[in-house]
Amino acid sequence: MGPEFFWSSGMWMFPVIGISVMFFVLYMLFGRDLRGMGCGPWQRNNRYLMETKDSALDILNKRYAKGEIIKADFEQIKKDILS
Repeated sequence: MGPEFFWSSGMWMFPVIGISVMFFVLYMLFGRDLRGMGCGPWQRNNRYLMETKDSALDILNKRYAKGEIIKADFEQIKKDILS
């Protein structure tokens, strides 16, 4: 059994699959964390960095302004928030 056995029998697939699995595991462990560290062009569009801290009343006012809730619901929720 020489080197031709490795290539012709399909044994070459196992190292390729193993390396692919290794890269996938490394990405799952570390790749997602790098996005929040300012690495690469995606840092500018990171929704966690752009997140604002709106109060519940601000969010309620925005939802009412967009028409997502009716006035009766708005008044009831506002009363609940302020009490």
